[in-house]
Parts: sequence; C-alpha cells; structure tokens
Amino acid sequence: MTGHNHNRGHGHGPGPGSRGKAAKTFALALTLGLSLALAGCGGSDDGGSDDAKKSADTPAPSRTSTPSPTTGADKSTASPSTGTGAPSPSKTGGTPKGGIPKPEDVDQKDADAVGEGALTAMYTSDTAVDNGPQDAAVRTAKAGWLSEKYAKQLSGHRAQAAPGAQWTEWTDHRAYTKVELTKTEDAAKPDDTGNEAWRQWTVTTAPHGRDGWKPKPTTVAAYVQLVRSAPDAGWRVAGVTVQ
Repeated sequence: MTGHNHNRGHGHGPGPGSRGKAAKTFALALTLGLSLALAGCGGSDDGGSDDAKKSADTPAPSRTSTPSPTTGADKSTASPSTGTGAPSPSKTGGTPKGGIPKPEDVDQKDADAVGEGALTAMYTSDTAVDNGPQDAAVRTAKAGWLSEKYAKQLSGHRAQAAPGAQWTEWTDHRAYTKVELTKTEDAAKPDDTGNEAWRQWTVTTAPHGRDGWKPKPTTVAAYVQLVRSAPDAGWRVAGVTVQ
C-alpha cells in the first residue's frame, strides 16, 4: 500500500514564536509519500476552532525524495491508501481477520490512543474482504477516527489503476495483515497545544497468508497530526505522512 501525496503534513501550529519554528522544523522531517487523510467523521469534535482549522489547512514543505515504504515491492500496496487508488466496495463487507480497533474502544481525549488506533485500522487489510489497500483507508474514514476534511479526502479518490502486483500476490495467498506500532518521537516535534498534537510511530506491517505464507514485513515511519475543537473535546487525525 503506498501513498502519493494528497494531504500534506502540517508544520505550523497556531501560536507564533519558538513553537512555530519547532513545528516548521518537524514538518521538514516529513516525506510526503502518503497522504492518508485518515479515517472517520469528526462529528461535533470536528467543528474545530479557527486555529485548528488554519493549522490543518497549512501545507508543509516536503523533501526532494519520496522513498517507497517497501523495497522491491509494488508501491500501490506499501501503505494504507494510495493517490491512484479509490474506495472500492468490499468483497464481503466483513471485518479483517484479527479485527480492527474502533474509536469507542479508546480514550478519545488521549492523542496517543487515537493516533495509534487510527494507524492500526489504516494499515489493517484482508484480501478476503477487501478489493485493494484503499479499502482499509475508506474503512478507517467511515469509522470516525479522522477529521471530517481528512475523511472526505481519503474517501474521495477515484480509481485510476489496479491495486498492483503486491496486492495480487497477497490475494493469491488470501493474506491479511498484522500491524505493530512502536512510538518513535522526533526531537523536533512541536509541543501539544489545546487543539493540535503531533505524534510519530514506526509501523510494521506483516502479511500472513491463510495458507501459511509469511513474507518479510514492511516498516515505515508515520507522522500523525491530530486536532480537536476544544481542550475537552476528542482528538481526530487530520493528516498522516509516511517515510
């Protein structure tokens, strides 16, 4: 599963001064290879303050290179959603093997918990129920993990290509993915504010064939921006960038 950039990482926080510089520095560390406008409708939490909306709409500079999260694999399946992929109907409408977290399963006022849950859902695919990696992104968007804008962005792409050779190989083995996250914070990460937080995880995705097939897992660094409308509101993912 991969990503062609649709939702750029956002580097500027709502406040001026040193925090703005820190946010810019952190944004420069992002490789805009994926734009998951990650999951879910934000509901009442998504109204957002003017500062939160401004932050979520501010594009960040990108590096000159966009490395693929996998080596020797088809890029269209290296990450949870793709720029050329599109929401496709699930084969069965079922849940991926092993299940996926739901927003109501976590403390939505905990940015770590919301970011981790959203990433897990986005990277969890199952060829028995999905037509391609984009289905996981759409499923995450519908679940309620994401800001309204990001959810619409993820769900709004139209198919321009087939899922790719890697997905075809996974399908041959009726594979599903298992996802492991390791917290890996960047020293340049801006401090949290009342309506914005940044988090970083190393995401390891391991395909498992129902026939016993287990290829080498893939690993990416995922940078997550979270926003909320007020200090007592729930967090929503407003952007994800992978390197």
